[in-house]
Amino acid sequence: MTRSLLLGLALIPLALPTLADPMAQTMTYEIFEAAVPHVDLEACPAALAGDDRFCRMAMLNEQLHVFAFAESGDQPMVAFRSWDAHVAAASLK
Repeated sequence: MTRSLLLGLALIPLALPTLADPMAQTMTYEIFEAAVPHVDLEACPAALAGDDRFCRMAMLNEQLHVFAFAESGDQPMVAFRSWDAHVAAASLK
């Protein structure tokens, strides 16, 4: 298995809320920052924009994954969205 596939599989439980286990740990920015290679975004994309939040982006398996975190408290993840990297790159031309 390739390293990127393993990283992608590792991101799945982190990016999705865990409904089955109420004791599951919330994805905070502290956990995300240590575990996921990413870049800081100056502003969140319109689909994730909101008051008092910031976004980070990771690229994996030819997709751009953007994570939005609350600026307050433990900085929990409040939203997540993925885009095909080729489509996103074409829209920038």
